Amino acid sequence: MKSEYVTHNFAPIFDQNSQILMLGTMPSPKSRETGFYYGHPRNRFWKVVSDVCGEPLPESKEDKIQFALRNRIAIWDVLAGCEIAGADDSSIRNPIPNDMNVILERANIKAIFATGTKASQLYRRHCQPKTGIEVICLPSTSPANCRISYEQLYEAYSQICKYL
Repeated sequence: MKSEYVTHNFAPIFDQNSQILMLGTMPSPKSRETGFYYGHPRNRFWKVVSDVCGEPLPESKEDKIQFALRNRIAIWDVLAGCEIAGADDSSIRNPIPNDMNVILERANIKAIFATGTKASQLYRRHCQPKTGIEVICLPSTSPANCRISYEQLYEAYSQICKYL
């Protein structure tokens, strides 16, 4: 698959009450098509986070936004732009990070979580020197990460509750 330069075009989800920040790498082609975070129908992000929070699965974009805000969860991505082949994080070249202060200056973030190894690596390299905040790496909820069972995802994502 050929690489293309992709620009992030979703606004971050957060308000002044947000306490944890969940960071992906960059919206996948399916997420860009649906116009929202974790938009692939087989991505397990919304299922695992709603289960961990003890709430029904939010279906619509508006339901997902209200769910995140109600549970004090901010959602964004590490990158504002990069060259990438499809949804393959390992193909990322020339990353341009988002400015985390957009959220950190306006919300009382107690912990930052990366939803996958590449997001964690990119945050550590490009954002942590500016924020000074460590990132906690969680397993990817992507359908490509099928070696991680739902039970393992649930157990890993349960640690977000310590900060809410």
